Amino acid sequence: MLRVSEADPRLTGAVETAEYNRAVPAGAFQPKFMKVGVLTAALQELTPREVRDADPDRAIEDWIEYARELAVDTIQLSAALHPTETDIPPEAMLDPVANTLDLRKPFDVSRARRVERALQAAGLALSDVGYFDNMLHDDPSLRRKKHAFMLRVFEAAVLLGTTAVCGFVGRNQAHSLEENLRDFEDHFVPLLREAKSRGLTYRVEPCPMPGWTTGDSFHNNIAYTPGAWIALHRICEKHGVGDQFRIHYDPSHAILMGQDTRSIFQYLKDTAYNFLIGGFHVKGQVINARGVAAWAYGGQTLERGDWKSGEPSTNPADHLNAWKKQTVFAEHELPGTARHDPLAYLQNRTVDWLDHQLAARELLQLDVASTHLVVEHEYPKARIQDRERLKPILQGSIAFVRRIDQAAACMYALQHDVLAAQGIPTQGIGREPYRS
Repeated sequence: MLRVSEADPRLTGAVETAEYNRAVPAGAFQPKFMKVGVLTAALQELTPREVRDADPDRAIEDWIEYARELAVDTIQLSAALHPTETDIPPEAMLDPVANTLDLRKPFDVSRARRVERALQAAGLALSDVGYFDNMLHDDPSLRRKKHAFMLRVFEAAVLLGTTAVCGFVGRNQAHSLEENLRDFEDHFVPLLREAKSRGLTYRVEPCPMPGWTTGDSFHNNIAYTPGAWIALHRICEKHGVGDQFRIHYDPSHAILMGQDTRSIFQYLKDTAYNFLIGGFHVKGQVINARGVAAWAYGGQTLERGDWKSGEPSTNPADHLNAWKKQTVFAEHELPGTARHDPLAYLQNRTVDWLDHQLAARELLQLDVASTHLVVEHEYPKARIQDRERLKPILQGSIAFVRRIDQAAACMYALQHDVLAAQGIPTQGIGREPYRS
């Protein structure tokens, strides 16, 4: 009999995951675990800028070695426009991005082989490549620039042997949300055609990105919630690229909008769209009840500091204040770093991590053993640009995520496989959808 314990190396790190997820007879106890990874934007400046600018792939090699020390299965490789090429100054960003994958020069076969050798030496794999930018920008020249970069990301993903990229849809700020459905059809669907021609899936990050603009719009990424995902997927199906459009679900965004994971997954199942979620960012959100009392879930709408004398400030640093639409009532959680009032789970003011992993298994159409849990670090007080200080913080969070997934896997296997096969009912009720 397989004994699940802390002594089992498969429960303590990234060892023999595929073997452990092997098929077994019906009714046997065989929990299936997801693959735990980390987004390389967790530490943007791991490799000094003067080193990585001269030798771009050194940044990837250094991050792979760092990821090995963190005991993950995979990395999600962060790509971004180089700081000298971006249209958003770093001082205006709430969560600075990382161009770990530097694409100023073509990413060719020799560069890909160098990265593959580093991954093999570390015993790691690549989950996908992430580039998070506004693909529907209202400025045509900027939109073309971002699309051109995304195509370079597609090419790099193919050379690296991964089948997915992760990013935003975005929003045309000059148009209403309804008008953005046409913008999506005209400008985003062609990107999905390019993905399809390369055998790639585009996994959409559903953050509403409220601070992307100094305007008052909260939803600046139109793929922000299940109703929108379904509307966009229908457009994709009409153009033959439905299989290319998937969601990289992040529960922190649901909390930000007053939702809970189980209800979202149940809604997707009820509408026969529970196939849409193809991967996960593991990042929480902690709602500040005092901030909600002051500004509600729409965040601060007046006197934020991003406007001066009745107009958007000309100082890019002031634009960071646009994020008060989010930060006055919520703060990102690195999983495992926050202590939660049990009532917060019931009020959807924080992520119920165990039920998140249970609900994924119970309600979504997933190949669990091939599904990626990517730890994304945006807890402001722990955004330390120091390799050694940050390492135990990330190690602890990653270990927490792995064990939460293991606990959920064990509960699911026991309840849905072992007990069900013997006709023994499970006890209690558990968290239910639509009751919040």
